[in-house]
Amino acid sequence: MQPSLPQSARGADCAAVILAAGRSTRMKSATPKPLHPLCGMPLTRHVAESCREAGIGRIIVVVGHEAEAVRAGLGDDLEYALQAEPRGSGDAARAAEPLLRKWSGDVLVLAGDVPLLRPETLRRLLEAHRSSGAQATLLTAILDDPTGYGRILRNPDGTVARIVEHEDATEAERAVKEWNPSIYCFQREALFRALGRIQPDNAQGELYLTDTIGILAAEGARIEALPTDDPREVLGVNNRAELAEAGRILRERILAALMLSGVTITDPAATYVDRGVEVGRDAVLEPGTFLLGRTRVGARSTIGPFTRVVDSVIGEECVVAASQVAGSQVGSACRIGPFANLRPGCVLGDGVRVGDFVEMKNARIGDRVSASHLSYIGDAEVGAGANIGAGTVTCNYDGFAKHRTRIGSGAFVGTHTTLVAPVEVGDGAITAAGSVITENVPADALAIARQRQTIKPGWARRWREARGNRARQPN
Repeated sequence: MQPSLPQSARGADCAAVILAAGRSTRMKSATPKPLHPLCGMPLTRHVAESCREAGIGRIIVVVGHEAEAVRAGLGDDLEYALQAEPRGSGDAARAAEPLLRKWSGDVLVLAGDVPLLRPETLRRLLEAHRSSGAQATLLTAILDDPTGYGRILRNPDGTVARIVEHEDATEAERAVKEWNPSIYCFQREALFRALGRIQPDNAQGELYLTDTIGILAAEGARIEALPTDDPREVLGVNNRAELAEAGRILRERILAALMLSGVTITDPAATYVDRGVEVGRDAVLEPGTFLLGRTRVGARSTIGPFTRVVDSVIGEECVVAASQVAGSQVGSACRIGPFANLRPGCVLGDGVRVGDFVEMKNARIGDRVSASHLSYIGDAEVGAGANIGAGTVTCNYDGFAKHRTRIGSGAFVGTHTTLVAPVEVGDGAITAAGSVITENVPADALAIARQRQTIKPGWARRWREARGNRARQPN
């Protein structure tokens, strides 16, 4: 639980402007950089979620390149401003001004490619800004090699004088190790006043957001800087290698939090859990486990090894081994796998057994159903306590439409039964092994749908002798 924050640190009266308008050619991708997936969310969505968790009242994303795709990918619960032409970070920030004309609170401005930024860091930045009375407060970090980043230049008394971008810095300025991760908190009026004065007087011919700091400092405004505790959390993502590294660090955080909450993770280096996944106490995650999307795992369940669960709910005291579960809901005390495949739309009751090489899709499975091996159950309803024999197939597709199969409670479906939908097997009914069921089976009935066996004595010996004679004849 987060400690109670003083009124000055609460962010309801603070707006965030997230800059995500650039083309980012270094990603070498047809996918806009803000939408590259990272631990279950688009890259820039991580920044928005950190703002939201910090209590920020409004979140505005500035879009430009592939604007409509970025809007659709990030979600309609955010506000958007459009930078019509790529004229630099200052111009991008200025694009949010029409949305904030009546805003009286502070404004956070931050890059959209810093997915490791923590909510608590944003709260600290906002608190430092408000307690000092500064017109602008910027987050800074120290790196031995800050190549590519803007440098923080200070006055002799230690106050911030300005920021110089790497491309415009002198050799002496490039030797400065304190750098600017482009995360600021401004008084609203000061921000847009300074943005109105920036000029493209730089090597890139762009309007730099960083120039606002020098403009405000020259006016005599108070500029504060807050060093981050962990420089890794403000590292930007500019290419695929940096995206992978950000994913590794984020997964470390996620897994550490789970372990501290009472989850056993046998090998964290071989376990992948998305941001937002919930795992109950005393659950065990074995190596090769992937818990992705909107997944929840109940207490005392064991997942893995080599298991992938996506957008699914796994109940308490389940075992899911070497299997895939997608878009499904699994009750408590179920046993899934090895090598089972639950496709979207499955709802399993409690105590269900889904064994090796069993595939289910869009199926409602009652309590204590057993489908132990080598079966396909699709577009089906199976009542409590039914047994599905090996090799059972529900033939749900006629080439034009899908049809339902209904298997009653306590039914026994014999090995290698083919159920041609639409068809029903009543409560307590039995189908004989090897049957092709095309008509409804009444409750408690036995259905046999196979040709009667015929015995022809000596036929096999005569067949072999005939083949042997033919083989000995000359060509």
